[in-house]
Amino acid sequence: MGNTIRGVIAFIPSNTCQKYLLGDLEEMPIDKMVDLSSMQLRRFPLRVCAFTELVKLYLSDNNLSNLPPELELLQNLQILALDFNNFKLLPLVVCSLKQLSILYLGNNHIRDLPQELSSLKNLHTLWIESNYLTHLPVVICELTLLKTFHVGCNPIHNIPKELKSLKELRSIWMSGSLLTEFPPVLLEMPFVEVIDVDRNGIRYFPSLVHLTGLKLVIYDHNPCRNAPKVAKGVRRVGRWSEETPEPKKKFEVEVEQEKAEESKETEPAASNEIPAMKSDNPQEATSSLS
Repeated sequence: MGNTIRGVIAFIPSNTCQKYLLGDLEEMPIDKMVDLSSMQLRRFPLRVCAFTELVKLYLSDNNLSNLPPELELLQNLQILALDFNNFKLLPLVVCSLKQLSILYLGNNHIRDLPQELSSLKNLHTLWIESNYLTHLPVVICELTLLKTFHVGCNPIHNIPKELKSLKELRSIWMSGSLLTEFPPVLLEMPFVEVIDVDRNGIRYFPSLVHLTGLKLVIYDHNPCRNAPKVAKGVRRVGRWSEETPEPKKKFEVEVEQEKAEESKETEPAASNEIPAMKSDNPQEATSSLS
């Protein structure tokens, strides 16, 4: 019942209704954090923009589809959570928040990212999972401090080669995408520590032994017939990992069969005759054959 009332009141822009939704949010919180998650908000409350020293702002699980230009006043903001909303585009005002280091955009309806995103030079964590991206926007490759990138559950088929320019990237999560091959660009990124390609359409995994920084690779739920080879100490999560042997490749089975056939041909043919028994007595020798 409470959520239903909130949902109705969220349509009414009056100050009284907004105060009902926001409670006693009149002064800057001591911890410099405002959490308005799951408030059924359809409009961003402008009074929040008065808290210019705000560091963390959580707007998850609402019904927001846009943000006001006044959000630009929050130049000290470092964490912004916009996941589980109705955004079809990333509001450009977000790209004006120069101190932003963590941005959550998951579970929206975003199909692309604006070039202005490159202005977020301090961004080191970006979650944009469960959207409608059909390709990985190249602008992401301009976020030079990016360390954690979650882009899973998007209909993405490949990863651009420009991704290797992200020298600070340590973990990339691409589970539930539409990859049909292991992204070649990741083979040129030895500094990456975690690779997640779970639940894709990858049929073959190349060797990852040369990726010296790798600590964990997740490759389960792929139609592959081999596990990626990794260096000692690297954890694999998927079929034929450390606990179970990998199936032999088709050509390996064929080679073994050919070797077996060759060995049979080189063996002396077995005689069906009963060998004569050695004896100094001719009569015994003759009787043994009779």
